[in-house]
Amino acid sequence: MASQYLTLYKIIVLYMLKRSDVALSKSQIYDFILGNEYTTFMTLQEAFGELNEQKLVIEDKERNRTFLEITEAGEEALHFFIGQMNPEIRLQIDSYLKDNKIRLRNESSILADYNKRSDGQYVARLIVKELGEDIINLNITVPTEAMADSVCAKWQEKSSDIYAYIAQKLLNDSDS
Repeated sequence: MASQYLTLYKIIVLYMLKRSDVALSKSQIYDFILGNEYTTFMTLQEAFGELNEQKLVIEDKERNRTFLEITEAGEEALHFFIGQMNPEIRLQIDSYLKDNKIRLRNESSILADYNKRSDGQYVARLIVKELGEDIINLNITVPTEAMADSVCAKWQEKSSDIYAYIAQKLLNDSDS
């Protein structure tokens, strides 16, 4: 019986990934599934592990977030097992994705991460994506990990202002 429920949770995850027009992070999927009290955190962890082991999803780690992408095998599995999911759950997922579209897009399109270089400095990689393509991709070298972490945190809240400033400066014909 537990296996049947685990299969259902995996179908829910695959359905969410298939229906979303932006990459979803594990935490965004947790929010929906745990928020609707479908299962526990530990059971959902097990479902994520099996999805990854079975190559039904690909994990992409970005700093403190892990984004999931459905694979071709995942799409085939979803097609095969979709009938096991209650249509009401599908409606809840579709409603959640629609109602949270802007928030999910913003969370998935503003990315920041940093790495330590061999010389001891840190490179903060700052990205804004639109429709899956980078519209800005900056690398900033800073001397400490604390500064790299701060740059990444501020990018989340200030990226649109920074992008607008850079675009305006580069696209402005006059040098005034």
